[in-house]
Amino acid sequence: MDRCTLMHAHDPQRLGFPVKVLARPDLKSNDSRRWKNAPHLKVSLEYLDAILDHCAARGIRMYRMSSDLAPYATHPDMPQFHGMVEDSAGELAAIGAKAERLDVRLSFHPPQFILLNTPDEAVLEKSVNDLASSARILDLMGLGPEAVIVIHVGGTYGDREASRARWAATWDRLPEPVRRRLVLENDDIRFSATDTLWIHERTGVPLVFDHQHWWCLHEPEEELVSAFAACLATWPDGVRPKMHFSSPRTETRMLERKDRKTGKPKLVPAPPIWTGHADYVQPFEFIRFLRDAEGLVFDVMIEAKQKDLALERLRADLARYAPDVAARFGVEGASEAAE
Repeated sequence: MDRCTLMHAHDPQRLGFPVKVLARPDLKSNDSRRWKNAPHLKVSLEYLDAILDHCAARGIRMYRMSSDLAPYATHPDMPQFHGMVEDSAGELAAIGAKAERLDVRLSFHPPQFILLNTPDEAVLEKSVNDLASSARILDLMGLGPEAVIVIHVGGTYGDREASRARWAATWDRLPEPVRRRLVLENDDIRFSATDTLWIHERTGVPLVFDHQHWWCLHEPEEELVSAFAACLATWPDGVRPKMHFSSPRTETRMLERKDRKTGKPKLVPAPPIWTGHADYVQPFEFIRFLRDAEGLVFDVMIEAKQKDLALERLRADLARYAPDVAARFGVEGASEAAE
């Protein structure tokens, strides 16, 4: 059995960050060259190898890989790139073994154009192909069931309940590797945790709970920790659930508008949009939630704009303000701060 299957509840919970390493601008997240320059997954894996070293050096044990790790691998008009995943099998196995050795949990979170509830068959086919490619990468890495692919439900297309049902109906059409890796996340404007739980009941898909999204969209009768615990319970036995955490932006936005008198553009102040992610995590909000969720075991993907910098600042804040919470994540200095 792999390490993920054998994970125990007393293992420290993880904090992770997505894609870009802002503390090290020299560390690229993927081969971003245009197709004319023949970008390749093998180049992206060299970058990922260096990111794993950085994570290990900083004690970071969870990382979300770029969704563009294999550039153009599923592009319908560029067959010259379609074999790059299989061609990189050896390199993928090596990087997966390294991630396991360093105990860094890896995942994917494809962009919003991955739609499994679309009524457009062409869009659905492309979405499934992209998910199958990501699942194949994780399989060739030899990663256990903790390495997941996170997606949202999708659009409402004028009928939210029908769109929700269409996602559930699509589940059985998905290739087995995709079903084995896929997890579903509540969003901030369309589909709540109640909606994703409805889909789980009909498909068995595990659920990622997004804290900020819940505050932006939840049912009036729904209670935060109860909804969170219900989402955690959808994960298979022996697989550590994970959640997403971010804080909303609070600063005034400056928007460009045309001056009615002069016709020239000018900046005007506007209030924040609460769906926007802040640069850093508000530590007291995080501490309160973790204390309310005492007894539940899960990993946390930090979705702040400052990515790894926000993660590192949060660890320092936890050690200073909440050593009990810091200890749950194995944060160094937590015991000293408690004294």
